[in-house]
Amino acid sequence: MPVSDYQLISAWQQVLKLSNLEAGQTVTILTSSATNRQTLLAATVASQSMGAVVNRLDLPPVNAEKALSRDPLAYLGTTPLTGNKAAIAALKESDLVLDLMTLLFSPEQIDILKGGTKILLAVEPPEILVRTVPTEADRTRVKAAAARIAAAREMTVVSEAGTDLRCPLGEFHPISEYGFVDEPGRWDHWPSGFALTFPNEGQASGRIVIDKGDILLPQKMYCSSQIVLTVENGYATKIEGGIDADLLNEYMASFNDPEGYAISHIGWGLQPRCHWSTLGLYDREQTIGMDARAFEGNFLFSLGPNNEAGGKRTTACHIDIPLRHCTVRLDGEDMVRNGKVLDGGVK
Repeated sequence: MPVSDYQLISAWQQVLKLSNLEAGQTVTILTSSATNRQTLLAATVASQSMGAVVNRLDLPPVNAEKALSRDPLAYLGTTPLTGNKAAIAALKESDLVLDLMTLLFSPEQIDILKGGTKILLAVEPPEILVRTVPTEADRTRVKAAAARIAAAREMTVVSEAGTDLRCPLGEFHPISEYGFVDEPGRWDHWPSGFALTFPNEGQASGRIVIDKGDILLPQKMYCSSQIVLTVENGYATKIEGGIDADLLNEYMASFNDPEGYAISHIGWGLQPRCHWSTLGLYDREQTIGMDARAFEGNFLFSLGPNNEAGGKRTTACHIDIPLRHCTVRLDGEDMVRNGKVLDGGVK
């Protein structure tokens, strides 16, 4: 159902309060041609209502000649900030950037965050934002799960479908995504609700079975047949199966970049207000699929870059794949069992 301006403004006010926005601070709203007009209005009014100095920075889209999809996560090459010193300077001078455009995995974003600017990404449709307004309880739960990851030296994932993956840990710090930015230099995404990390470089190994009903992103499709990934020395070296495997193989090959096949972030979903089934209710261009990434009990893994966590690997190819019915273990202890989050996970 559509939401009223009042509902969406109220949702933005809640998120901005959780993000510790104070009167007199500078908020820059980053927009592009695909920015939702109602979301822009609500973010502007909510920021002004809290006494912020509000600017809007509108930047043209890029990568259309390279990307195979209109999804903003389909091609992580250059961004509208690449070589744009004036725009970068404006964002660095801001206390808070509300990203209604989608700026991800870029060295410019990392540089802006290092200066203490906070960045909150929010590009899902208004009704999804209202349904998934984050809470302090979300933060507590996600940070507790991240603490468990930080203390572990190995994540293993198994499933009845045949997944048997081993990921040594410790090289990269865990990341908590809970939907608001309450610390200087923090990036987050509304909606979200998951804890993740990256396996030690070149050490993930085993087998991942993407089963029927599991989701490929940015394809935004439920698999109709199994896809089997063989993982060796941190890379998916084989992608086998039927037509869905063919589609994934062809898409990834279009980037002509072996780094796109690297195992990227790994973790599990903790957001009960997100749902596996929601993707089937939207046109593909309406959403980037955050319900799929964050629904409670998924095992979310990705292929592609690790520079988000401080690694050196960059690539324009980034695939997110949430799996159902997996058991996720840290040092042998179940965090998620057959798709259900346990106390250690954190329930």
